[in-house]
Amino acid sequence: MTVSSGTGHDCTDDARTADFVVVANRLPVDKEVLPDGTVAWKRSPGGLVTALEPILQSHTGAWVGWSGVPDSDDNPDIEGIDIHAVPLSTSEIAEYYEGFSNATLWPLYHDVIVKPEYHREWWNTYVEVNRRFAQAASKAAAEGAIVWIQDYQLQLVPKMLRMLRPDLRIGFFLHIPFPPVELFMQMPWRTEIVEGLLGADLIGFHLPGGAQNFLYLARRLAGHAVSKGSIGVRSKFGLVQVGFRTVRVGAFPISIDSESLNALARSRSVRARAAEIRRELGSPTTVLLGVDRLDYTKGIDVRLKALSELLDEDRLDPAKIAMVQIATPSRERVDSYIAMRAGIEQLVGNINGRYGRVGHPVIEYLHRPVPREELVAFFVAADVMLVTPLRDGMNLVAKEYVACRSDLGGALVLSEFTGAAAELRSAYLSNPYDLDGVKDSIAAAVDQDPEHGRLRMRALRRQVLTHDVERWANSFLTTLAESQSTIPGVDRTLAPAAHQLDDDAPEG
Repeated sequence: MTVSSGTGHDCTDDARTADFVVVANRLPVDKEVLPDGTVAWKRSPGGLVTALEPILQSHTGAWVGWSGVPDSDDNPDIEGIDIHAVPLSTSEIAEYYEGFSNATLWPLYHDVIVKPEYHREWWNTYVEVNRRFAQAASKAAAEGAIVWIQDYQLQLVPKMLRMLRPDLRIGFFLHIPFPPVELFMQMPWRTEIVEGLLGADLIGFHLPGGAQNFLYLARRLAGHAVSKGSIGVRSKFGLVQVGFRTVRVGAFPISIDSESLNALARSRSVRARAAEIRRELGSPTTVLLGVDRLDYTKGIDVRLKALSELLDEDRLDPAKIAMVQIATPSRERVDSYIAMRAGIEQLVGNINGRYGRVGHPVIEYLHRPVPREELVAFFVAADVMLVTPLRDGMNLVAKEYVACRSDLGGALVLSEFTGAAAELRSAYLSNPYDLDGVKDSIAAAVDQDPEHGRLRMRALRRQVLTHDVERWANSFLTTLAESQSTIPGVDRTLAPAAHQLDDDAPEG
């Protein structure tokens, strides 16, 4: 993807040219204002961009999103992709993004680990911003185009876009967990969100459980007939009858660009840097690693408490281990995040104060972003990867670690409450709410027999390298392309499925 500086082209109201449109909260590039006042654009490193770039460039592709900067409506030139920026004001960022998206939806969808806040002003702004995203997508999409809407910030866009453009084929994918029915029912605007999602032809979740929960809510809250039976992974889709349309509901576990990570991890420069990292840590027998965005869902405190007790109980020798915790800054103006960061840094300080030596702390704590190549070097250097979220839609870090271990070394300690746990069964699975269980998993990973560890890692790599992000995108888009036409009477290929519909479907 080639990105150039400057504001690029202007998007006119009648510029409906793209036959494939991605709608996401953020654009695939980040805006940087340089010290001299000029503007530069840098490609975002996300896996979604990587997965969809070939499709966008092989079609007439467009991307609708926010630049990440207040009041910016620049449309940078990106080779092969038409950019449609949706400007957000400072107050809209506060209410739509920091407010409703991240202080209402995020905690509600992550098992109410932190209490969600419900404010009508935030909801009203969420509705208005979603409407602007839908309008921008409508202007970008050609007649009969495929539009793929991404994630929890834009759950009202499918219905809004359907009302503007009934000719479009619309997909939606949720990148975070979908909550249990009992928790979702807290939401004052629960029916509006369910109906908003039902504007899509295909609604995708990471796991079958989330899809089953949504199917039940579509019947209970929106009053639609839904299919019986269980939902499978990339198969056995749930069905919701919405007027003349049949909406498919399915599970599509997201993944990573595993082959590029595998190749990078094999490179001479990364291997050399990994060896250097181990020397910088004092050449310990075992290196433990945590890599997370600093968020209360990630269970960083869980692994630190487990490590502290293992050291207290002499199950780990502080002279033989070193841990690196990389915590990327996140939502630093939110009170709950400020308190969480202080608590984590206190735990790190306590452990280092009791067990560290001069020049050799037990835990190296990095509160900053780490470049991709450096991060891969940490993956190669680490003997044990600690992934202990209290709740996570997937957790791609676990898969990234596995993709980087072509040597079949290393061990993965993985929370049962990640989407990845359903696929990475050969990891050391643990319940993050059971501290003794987490401790046992860490100890088992540290002490694993090398041959047994290679067998585990080989099984993990087979899963991650086979089911990569390209396969995820292709499976979703193939299913979307096969979905029933939105225009009554044009394509009735799913008509027989209507006989499976039932008004009294069981709760998922």
